[in-house]
Amino acid sequence: MPYPEELVAPMRAELSSIGVEELRTASAVDKFMGQKAGTAMVVVNSVCGCAAGGARPGIRLALKAPNRPDRVATVFAGQDLEAVAKARGYFSDVPPSSPSIALFKDGELVHFVPRHMIEGRSPDMIAQELVQAFQEHCVKA
Repeated sequence: MPYPEELVAPMRAELSSIGVEELRTASAVDKFMGQKAGTAMVVVNSVCGCAAGGARPGIRLALKAPNRPDRVATVFAGQDLEAVAKARGYFSDVPPSSPSIALFKDGELVHFVPRHMIEGRSPDMIAQELVQAFQEHCVKA
């Protein structure tokens, strides 16, 4: 049973307030992922403590970098079930985890941060890993 929307709304807003697109349906995920050109990041958001203490703040920091994905979206685990299942289908080679962060270049998965690489890490450490991935894959020609 999903958490009440009034409980998760502030957790959604941590990302949507900085321009991260919320994908709440399977069709919205397909539309987002259908744009293959360039770079895209998909965040599997969560109510857990490591999402609150590490993932969301780390993502907010990383997205301040000059090299960043062309498009960024989020799905919310335990809330938007069809959207999460559809998103995970785009990175089905890795075990499902939430929170997690997937970076795509021209439609191909090029970097993935699973929950075990978020737990116990500071927002700065998470941001640093993402910024390194952005520098490698999101450089504008």
